[in-house]
Amino acid sequence: MARISAFIFAITAALLAAPSAHAQNGADPSGTWLTQAGDARVRVSKCGGGICGVIVGLKDPIDPNTGKPQVDDKNPNPALKKRPMIGLPLFSGMHATGPGKWTGQIYNADDGSTYASNVSMARPDTLRVEGCVGALCGGENWSRVGR
Repeated sequence: MARISAFIFAITAALLAAPSAHAQNGADPSGTWLTQAGDARVRVSKCGGGICGVIVGLKDPIDPNTGKPQVDDKNPNPALKKRPMIGLPLFSGMHATGPGKWTGQIYNADDGSTYASNVSMARPDTLRVEGCVGALCGGENWSRVGR
């Protein structure tokens, strides 16, 4: 009986200590993600000790009012209002807070504001992106595009 208990303990300890392949693969957010509304594609990559996200595509890349590429016209800084949306950094330097979790700041191009943010891997092909103002938080799930 003691040998069986020792064997079960050893197997359990080994299983708990060894990270699963699924967790390792699922915790890497690198790649291209489609926002929940489907209006933008964001490339997430490792940068420094964290992650960065940049807009790489838009559902409607041309502004219907101007006939020109979309720009960051909601930005309160006049010097930034004319920068192109494609190539716009949404977050940079998000630092890891745990396996598959990062925290930092995120830029919201819809209102030109920057918010406290948390990003986490909900599933291997789902990225949970949240922004907070004080204690009030909102978020959405982004879907991985291709592999």
